[in-house]
Amino acid sequence: MRFLTMILALTIATSPIQAQLGNLLNKAKDALSGTGLTDDEIGMGLKEALNIGTGEAVDFLSAEDGFYKSAYQIALPEEAQTVVKKLSMVPGFNDLETKLIERMNRAAELAVVKAKPIFVSAIKNLTFKDVTNILMGEKDAATQYLERTTKEQLYGEFQPIIAAALDEVNARSLWKEAVTAYNKLPLVKKTNPDLDDHVTNKSLDGVFGLIEKKEEGIRTDVSQRSSDILQKVFSKQDK
Repeated sequence: MRFLTMILALTIATSPIQAQLGNLLNKAKDALSGTGLTDDEIGMGLKEALNIGTGEAVDFLSAEDGFYKSAYQIALPEEAQTVVKKLSMVPGFNDLETKLIERMNRAAELAVVKAKPIFVSAIKNLTFKDVTNILMGEKDAATQYLERTTKEQLYGEFQPIIAAALDEVNARSLWKEAVTAYNKLPLVKKTNPDLDDHVTNKSLDGVFGLIEKKEEGIRTDVSQRSSDILQKVFSKQDK
């Protein structure tokens, strides 16, 4: 740990006016020192935790009903709810909401498998500074790092899959038919919410929400630290 100690000492010495920063760095030094682990081992432990958390999140959400029958179910956008409500009494549209919600969530389940290699790449690219910031940061610091470094790429991967999946289950054609019928009703404000964008963004919300839950578990629940390296790296947070 001599490398980390030298960096922390140099940072504090060259920034005397940053008292608050100095306190934070001292906290990091104290927390990470005395673990008996090298810098590489600490990095390995965090990367293992991230790989476990992201892998379990993706596996859960990409399974059948991972979105549809879970706390991460994607609801209709607000504008679409207005359309559904107005059409509820129109013949042929009485179960519109049920059909759309199922088809939207099935599309999300198909798309989320694309997240795994993107997360793996982001985790491999962690620097030692990233590792330190995550370990000594907020309880969702790892999730924040992943969201910051992968969200844009994930959106680009998810969106075309979700669009194709929505077409495969006829969700967009059903939605187009519903919107056409709705816009013909008297005294309504014409609308046409973008289902692709809505489902893509809500899919990402679900992925990062579940990763955050996994991260919190490893940080706070000893039983979720499934290897020696995880137990050693995160044990300082229990004190």
